[in-house]
Formats: sequence, structure tokens, C-alpha cells
Amino acid sequence: MLGIKRLGLLAALVLVGVAPAAAAQAAAQPSEQDTQYLQAIHQVNLYEVQAGELAQKKAQNQQLKDLAQMIVTDHQELDRSVTDLAGQLNVQLPNEPTPDQRTALDQLNNASGEEFDRLWVTQGLAGHLQAIQATQTEISQGTETQVVQLAQTALPVLQAHYDALVQLAEELGIPVPEASPSGTPSPGGTVPAPGGTTPTPGETFTEEAPAPGGTVTESPAPQQS
Repeated sequence: MLGIKRLGLLAALVLVGVAPAAAAQAAAQPSEQDTQYLQAIHQVNLYEVQAGELAQKKAQNQQLKDLAQMIVTDHQELDRSVTDLAGQLNVQLPNEPTPDQRTALDQLNNASGEEFDRLWVTQGLAGHLQAIQATQTEISQGTETQVVQLAQTALPVLQAHYDALVQLAEELGIPVPEASPSGTPSPGGTVPAPGGTTPTPGETFTEEAPAPGGTVTESPAPQQS
């Protein structure tokens, strides 16, 4: 059975997502790195919620449906903190997923049965891997304290999702990217930037199908911290 453990995400995110506006005004202005991270993780959240809601309607596998519900709830909670913080820092967020993410959602809409289940898991693996790498980049390179703290809170949640997706993929016989010797993805040198030249969560995944995770050349399996 796939073990799905709730993480108390909402309580943790409240600590970083609803800081007083006065404190935000006193803080340093967010860097381009911070701004791009907030924009990219917001689009990840938009995609994951829509993909998870599709899984509630179309998935055949009950464990997949259960995991999708957890992912929807977690990403909705994360996005509330992202949008609150973006508002405090005057960061404008996109109002829809990236073009690649919308293409991936179209693929899910057009799939059914076992094809849908396999596509949803494949996209989820790629998308969460890219989100983890972008989050690690923010933690190591971000300059606005509140954005870095949000990334630190989001990271174990994203890793838990990835671990659950790996377990489900193995049970369904879906290829899983090989882990690196360390077992965790190293911080990326770039951050997904909507409309930019760096990979965004939503680009083509080379394993099986276009997925919201970018072209993955090294695909470690993150460990939950």
C-alpha cells in the first residue's frame, strides 16, 4: 500500500506566509532570484491543483486518487502563502500555468484509463523534481529572508510528494529516474523563470511524455528531510 502521511503544511506555512505587512515593508526588496521563484512556484501550484483535480475525476487507481488529493490540498495551502507573500513584496504573479504546463494539462484531459494514470505519474515525477531543484536554488541563492523561509518550508513537502510518486510509479511499473549517489538533487544554477530561457516546470520530459518538470538529465530521488 502506498503510505501517504499528512505533513501539517498549513500550520508550518502560516509562520512564513502571513508576516506583518510592516515587517515586509522594512525588509529588503526581493531580488530577481526571489521574484522568479515566487512566480515559478505559483505556476507549479496552479498546475498541480488542476492536474490533481483531473485525477480525482479520471484516475483508475485509488492510491493515485488519494495521492492526488493530498497534492491538491498541499499545493493550495502553499499557494495561499505564496500569494500572501508576493502581495507583501509587490511581486506580480502570473494568473495561469506556463504554456508547457497548459499543454501537459491538455494531454491529461485527452487521456483516459491506464494511459491517464501513467501520464499523470510521469508528469508528477518530472514536475516535482524541477520544483525541488528550483526551491533548493532559492534556499541557497535567495536574498529576501521571507522568500527563503517559504522555500525552506516548502522543500520537505515537495520531497514527500516526490517520494510518494516514486513509490506509486514502482507499484504501477512506471519507469522512475535513477537516484544520484547522494540521493538528493543538488541545487540548480538557475531558477525556473516564466517566459525565460531556463527550464520551467512544464517543459518536455524526455522519459515518456511532456510533463511539467523540464527536460531532466539527472533525476535523483529526493529524501524527505
